[in-house]
Amino acid sequence: MLLILAILLAIQPPGIPIAKDYPNDDGGKIIVHWTKTPQEQEIDGYVIYRKEEGGTFSRIGFIGRGNYKFTDSNTKDGVSYYYQIGAVKDDSVLAMSSISEPSTSSQQWFHTGRVNVLVGVIIYAIILLYFIYHARMGKKLFIRKIPGLEALDEAVGRATEMGRPILYVPGLSSISDVATIASMNILAQVAKKTAEYNTALIVPNRDPVVYTVAREVVKEAYTDAGRPDAFNPDNIYFLTANQFAYAAAVCGTMVREKPATNLLMGMFWAESLILAETGTTTGAIQIGGTDSVHQLPFFIAACDYTLIGEELYAASAYLSHEPLLLGSLKGQDWGKMIILGILIVASVLILLGLKDIYYFFNIG
Repeated sequence: MLLILAILLAIQPPGIPIAKDYPNDDGGKIIVHWTKTPQEQEIDGYVIYRKEEGGTFSRIGFIGRGNYKFTDSNTKDGVSYYYQIGAVKDDSVLAMSSISEPSTSSQQWFHTGRVNVLVGVIIYAIILLYFIYHARMGKKLFIRKIPGLEALDEAVGRATEMGRPILYVPGLSSISDVATIASMNILAQVAKKTAEYNTALIVPNRDPVVYTVAREVVKEAYTDAGRPDAFNPDNIYFLTANQFAYAAAVCGTMVREKPATNLLMGMFWAESLILAETGTTTGAIQIGGTDSVHQLPFFIAACDYTLIGEELYAASAYLSHEPLLLGSLKGQDWGKMIILGILIVASVLILLGLKDIYYFFNIG
C-alpha cells in the first residue's frame, strides 16, 4: 500500500493537451497532442478522455507510452469537445492532466498538401489551351506518323477496287471501356471513308449497347459524308454475347464474305489470335489496335499493322484532323515530356543527396 501511495505521489500529470481540427480532411476528426509525464518509465501509457460542451468525460482511447498524439475520428462537425489525458499503470489512472481548450472539427475546402497537384493541373491546362488555340488558328501541328493509320486509305481503296466489303470488329468489351470508346471514334472516320468510296462496311457486335452506338455512329458518318442513302443498317448487327460464339461467327463472316480489309479495334481477349489468324488466311489487309498488353503480341504477329496502346486513343484525332482533338493530343504529349523531364531531374537530385525533393511529389 505504501509503495502504491509512493508511486501515486511521484507521478506527475502529462502536459495540458492541445486539441485541433485534423488538417486537410472532410471533417469528423480532431487531433490531440500533449507532452509526456516526466516519470513515463513508471507507467504503461495514456488514456484519453473526452466530453462535449455541458457533458461529462468518458474514455475514448488508450495509447502506449512513447506516443503523445491521438486522433479522435468520431466527432461531429461544429460541436465543441474538451480533452483530458491520464497516465495509466496496471489499469489505474495515476495522474490526470488539465482540461484542454475546446476544439471543433470541420471540413476543409482545399487540401493544402496537394498544392503541387494543383500547380501541375494549371500548367497542363495552359499547355492544352495553347495548342488547341494554335490548331484552331490553322497552325500545322506535327504529329508523329502512325503506319497503321497511314495505311487506312490504302486499305479502303483496295477494298473498293476489289469490290469487297470492309469488316470492322469493335472489340468485345462494353461501351464503358476506354478502348471501346476509342474504337467508336475510329469507326466514325472509317465509315466516312467507306461512304465516300461507296464501299460496304460490316460491323458485327457482341455487346447490345455497343451495337446501338455503332449503328448510330455509322449512320451519322454516312449523313455527314452526304450519302445517307448508302447507309445499310443490316450491315451493323448484333451477334451474341458469348465470347467464343462471337469469335466463331466473325471468323465465318471472314471466310464467307472474304472482306478485303479487316479492322480489329478495341478490347480483345483470348479470341484475338483466332480472329487475326483467320483473317490472315483469307488474304485480307489487317489493321489491329488494342490497349490490352496481353493481346498485342498476337496482333503484331498476325496483322499487317498494329496500333499499340495510346495510338488507339490518338487515332480519332489523327484521322479527323479536328483542331480540338489535335490540340489536345499535342498538349498531352508535351505534358508527358514535362513529367518525364521532372522525373529525370528529380532522380539526379536524389542521387546527389538532395532528399527534400521527396516533398515535391508528396500528394498525401
